[in-house]
Amino acid sequence: MKALVYHGPGRPSWDDVDDPTVQDPGDAIVRVDTTTICGTDLHILKGDVPEVTPGTILGHEAVATVVETGSEVRTVRPGDRVLVSCISACGRCSYCRQAAYGQCLGGGGWILGHLVNGAQAEYLRVPFADLSTHPLPETLDPKDAVLLSDIFPTAYEVGVHNGGVRPGDTVVIVGAGPIGLAAVATARLLSPGRIIVFDPAKDRLEAARALGADVIGDPHENPEALVADLTGGLGAEVTIEAVGLAETFELCARLVRAGGRVANVGVHGGPATLHLEDLWIRNITITTGLVDTHSTHTLLSLLADGRLPASDLVTHTFPLDQIERAYQVFADPGTTGALKVALTTRPTNNGELIPTGG
Repeated sequence: MKALVYHGPGRPSWDDVDDPTVQDPGDAIVRVDTTTICGTDLHILKGDVPEVTPGTILGHEAVATVVETGSEVRTVRPGDRVLVSCISACGRCSYCRQAAYGQCLGGGGWILGHLVNGAQAEYLRVPFADLSTHPLPETLDPKDAVLLSDIFPTAYEVGVHNGGVRPGDTVVIVGAGPIGLAAVATARLLSPGRIIVFDPAKDRLEAARALGADVIGDPHENPEALVADLTGGLGAEVTIEAVGLAETFELCARLVRAGGRVANVGVHGGPATLHLEDLWIRNITITTGLVDTHSTHTLLSLLADGRLPASDLVTHTFPLDQIERAYQVFADPGTTGALKVALTTRPTNNGELIPTGG
């Protein structure tokens, strides 16, 4: 089969590799129908995730069709269309028993495209298939559903839920990439009083506004003054960091009010300064986290009911064998306007890039 293989920082390639096989009784082998590229994949290619070793197939998000299952798999069978979760769960360890699947001690957690071969391939081995896949109704567009492999659960659980967003809150989201935009959409479900989004890219700010942001702004144009003006000088109840840079984390810490909550979602490749000399007296709660995907079933129900605007985030579609071109487009959103790209094994206009709706 073909797959995108990581050969070290800055060196991915679309290679011929061996087909995956069932290695454990709980495995499923699936044919990848739709996958996508995550910001975390870009961090891997920059060398920010050293646990990823050369030779690993990248990717941790997919809609797929089951083609084979191990002897202990009970909930899916060949022919089923499934959402593959970015998190694998053994279901037996102490963390899994608390639905903290991201911290699985039994061989799960974030392993796809990280510690084992991932989903940017024609076929994929899914460990712990009973707990790591979700059957999909035929009515769901795979380009929408694939966004629930990772970015929607991540934005909701690590940003909105960990941040404790409540009705009436002022919520500041720093970063309007896919995670930040998904945070806007899922925060809206909890009726905050106001959502403020900061990002230097005007097209991403407009996307945030279309998804429900009440106020948008450039983080280089005195965001402290804007938030203070809108909150009577108090600051936001919740700030969500959705970039993964020291300066954006530190900005979130400056924009939160006393007694407020800072939820860090971004993947950081370097240190950030924690100004405890300023924060210690202000009763600030700071959370970090890897997604557990305990919300995936609920989010799928909301998607099926038309209450989750996933389709608004997919801006470009490619055939799977053009994944190297897709990476170039996704990594240069300032030029391309890309938010999320979808890669499909189904033909798309003789292999040419198709903007969504095209």
